[in-house]
Amino acid sequence: MLIESISGVRGTVGDGLTKETIRDYVDAFHLFSPDGQIVIGRDSRPSGSEFASEIINRLKELGRSVKDCGIIPTPTVQFTVESSDEIGGIVITASHNPSEWNGLKFVGGDGCFLNGDEVKALMALKGTNPEISQLSGERIEDKDAVNRHIAKICDVSWIDLNAIKNRCFRVAVDAVNGATAEALPMFLSAFGCEVITINCETSGAFVRGTEPLPKNLAELASVVKEKMCDVGLASDPDGDRLAIIDETGKPIGEEYTLVLALDSFLQSGKSSAPVVTNLSTTLAMERVAARHSIQVLRSAVGEINVVEMMKENGSLIGGEGNGGVILKEVHLGRDSLVAAAALLQRLSLTDETLSGVMSQLPRFEIVKDKVSVEGIEANVLFEKIAESFDDASRDERDGLKLSWNNRWVHIRASNTEPILRIYAEATTADEARRIAQKVKAIVKE
Repeated sequence: MLIESISGVRGTVGDGLTKETIRDYVDAFHLFSPDGQIVIGRDSRPSGSEFASEIINRLKELGRSVKDCGIIPTPTVQFTVESSDEIGGIVITASHNPSEWNGLKFVGGDGCFLNGDEVKALMALKGTNPEISQLSGERIEDKDAVNRHIAKICDVSWIDLNAIKNRCFRVAVDAVNGATAEALPMFLSAFGCEVITINCETSGAFVRGTEPLPKNLAELASVVKEKMCDVGLASDPDGDRLAIIDETGKPIGEEYTLVLALDSFLQSGKSSAPVVTNLSTTLAMERVAARHSIQVLRSAVGEINVVEMMKENGSLIGGEGNGGVILKEVHLGRDSLVAAAALLQRLSLTDETLSGVMSQLPRFEIVKDKVSVEGIEANVLFEKIAESFDDASRDERDGLKLSWNNRWVHIRASNTEPILRIYAEATTADEARRIAQKVKAIVKE
C-alpha cells in the first residue's frame, strides 16, 4: 500500500514503498527545490538506514550536497532547515504507523512542511527524469542538530530555565524506541530534570502501540507511580507529538498537551495574537484562551493547515489535539520538545502538582473513532449525517463538523489511511460516545 497526501507519502516497505518509488519522489523533490543543500533525518525504523542511503546517494548523483543528521526527531529536521541556509529537507518516517511502514515528509526552505499546492506541484514532477550532474554532491554529517534544537528551546523568551532547574523535576520518559529516544532525555537533562527512561533506545522496536494514547502507556504510568515522578512523558516514533501522565499515573489525554501548553504560554502575557488549532481539537482551547481575552481560530486538520493559518494571522502558538504543539519562536512545526518545555514552565509557576494544575482547566471528554468507507461517496454520506443532526451548525471546510453549545462531532476522511475518522466531544464521555455512535450507525447503513 502507498498513500500520498498533504502529509507526504507513506507505505508498506517492499510493497508500496520500494527503492524505486523512493527514487521517484527524491527526483521530484530535487526538481521542485531551488539550488542548495538538503537536510536528511529519519526516525528509528529498521528500513530507515537503507532508505537514507538511497536518498543521499541519489541526491549526490544529482549534484546536491546533503546534510545527514541520522536519527533525529522530525521537528529537529524542521528547526535545522529553518535556522540555516538549507533549501529544504526530507524526513524518512511513517509517523504513527507500525514499523513495517515508512515514508517521506518534505520540508520547504522555511522549515515548514509543503502546503497543499506545493505537494501537488511536487507530485506532478514524479516520473520526470532529472539530469545526472557531472559534479557529485557531498554528504556532510551533522551530529549536533539536536543540541542546537535544545539550546534554542532553552532560550525561549517566556521560559524561565532557572526556575525550572530549581524545581529538579523527576520525569519518566517512554520514547517508544523512536527518534526521541536520545533527544528527549537530553532535553530534560538540560532543564535540570532527573530522568528515568523506558523504551529509550533507537532500535525501532516499537514495543508498545506507536501512538502515545492512554491505552499504550500502562508501563509508563506504573513507572511514574513506582518512582514517585512529577510527570511522565511519551512520544510517537518521529517525535512531533507528546503525551503526558500526571504524578498519580493518570494520562491527561493527548488533547490536553496543547491545552496545558497554551495555558503556560498565555500566563506569560507575551502575546494578544490569535491562537490556531484544528477543527478536531478540544473546546477547552477556547475556554482557556477566553480567560486571557484571546481568540482561537480553527483550520482544517493537518499540521501545515494550522501553520498556514498561524502565518496569516501572526499567531505565536498553535497546534493540534494529538499532542502536537507549535511555537513560532522555535519553528513552525509540531514539536514534542517544545511541548515538554511548556509543561515544565507551567509546573514551575506554582508548587502545585500536575493533577492540581489540571483540576483548574476546563474539562471536556472526547471520543475518537474510525470506520472503513471504501466504496462510499463522501458527499452523499456527509449530507445524510447532517440531516440527522438538523439542529447543529455546520462547517464543511474539512469533511463535516457539526457543533452545538459545549459539544461537537467532526467527520472527515483520513490523510494517511483509507478510513473515515469520527471525533466527538461533550461535557461527558457518555454524551460524546452517543454522538459518535449515532454517526457510525449512519455510515454503516
